[in-house]
Amino acid sequence: MIQNIWAVGRNYAEHAKELGNEVPTEPMIFLKAGSTSSIAAKEIHMPSWTNELHHEVELALRFNDNLQIDEACIAIDITDRAKQNQLKSKGHPWTLAKSFKDSCPLSGFFPVNDLDELKNLEIILKINGDVRQHGNTAQMIFSLEQLLDFVRLHFPVMPGDLLLTGTPSGVGPFKKGDVLEAEIVSKAKHSWKVI
Repeated sequence: MIQNIWAVGRNYAEHAKELGNEVPTEPMIFLKAGSTSSIAAKEIHMPSWTNELHHEVELALRFNDNLQIDEACIAIDITDRAKQNQLKSKGHPWTLAKSFKDSCPLSGFFPVNDLDELKNLEIILKINGDVRQHGNTAQMIFSLEQLLDFVRLHFPVMPGDLLLTGTPSGVGPFKKGDVLEAEIVSKAKHSWKVI
């Protein structure tokens, strides 16, 4: 069971710049409820209050019983960007923009024997066949070890929790009827229809 999703904001410099944000000097963590996740589902349900959401494709790590990483998957951190910008302008938390039902679709999990396996992987997101995001985990500002150490030190991490490691540049909108296809090259691939 996924209780908590510890998500890292702005962990790729180009993504921080594309949204007009400063590049952080320490990991910037926000929380998504574990109940926002769906594992290997085929659909993403658009909430009733919006016709447009933004995609953020990410490598996600799952904590085992010893709070180590032995599985990973593709995640899409779905964001209501208009709501997030409104909340940020008022200095309010982002929860309403980040932690709603179906806002963290996941692929199936793949095994991880060593974190080094994850340090030079291409991440790609296509919408209706067009590449929208294309990055590499080698571009992360904070390494996987730094992220894990930071999260375990500061937060009550539980077995089964996820760590979303940040998104490369190219985030943008999607809408009902779109097909999202995400891939971590040589590790996992999954697609969703937006309904």
